[in-house]
Amino acid sequence: MTAATRLRMTADEFIAWARGQPRRHELVAGEAIAMSPERLDHIRIKSSAWLRLREAVLASGLACEAVADGASVRVDDATVYEPDACVRCGDRLHGYGIEIADPVIVVEVVSPSSVAIDSGAKLDDYFRLPSVRHYLIVNGHTRSVIHHERTASGLIETRVVRSGPLALDPPGIVVEVEGFFEGVG
Repeated sequence: MTAATRLRMTADEFIAWARGQPRRHELVAGEAIAMSPERLDHIRIKSSAWLRLREAVLASGLACEAVADGASVRVDDATVYEPDACVRCGDRLHGYGIEIADPVIVVEVVSPSSVAIDSGAKLDDYFRLPSVRHYLIVNGHTRSVIHHERTASGLIETRVVRSGPLALDPPGIVVEVEGFFEGVG
C-alpha cells in the first residue's frame, strides 16, 4: 500500500474490512498493511509446520487444535496478526469464526521482508497475550527454529533448535524440527 492508500482502523473495523479483501492484511498500530505474496518454500514450510503440530496434537489426545494460516490473532484494539500456524486448546471454536483469541503456540515463518518484524514487534506483541507460551520463528534459509518460551515464572527464554525433538509444554506435545522443512529444496 502506498501512503495515500493506507487505512487506519480499530481491530473490529479491520476484521470486518479484511473479510472482503482479495489479499491478506495485518493491522499494525491501527494501520492495515498488505502482506507480500509468498514464495513456494515459505508456503511449504508453514504447511509442514502446521502439519507437524497437527500430528503432535492428535497423537497427544489433548483437547487442542492446530490452526493453519488464515486465522486472526488480536493483540489489542490496534493490532491483529495472521500467524503462519498456531495451536489453541479448549472447546472447539465455531467454524464461522476467524479469530483465535487464546493461542498457546504461535508460529511465524520468516521471509526476507518479515524477519525484522517477526523477531521484534511480533515477538513483543504475541507475548502480551497471556495465553501464549511458545513463539516459534521458523527460518527456512538456516533450517532452524528460534523457540521463545514463557516459563511458569513468566520469563521468556530463547533457544535455537536445528534438529531433533522440540518439546512444547504446555500443552504437552513434541515435534521433530526437521519435519518443518520437509519438501524444501
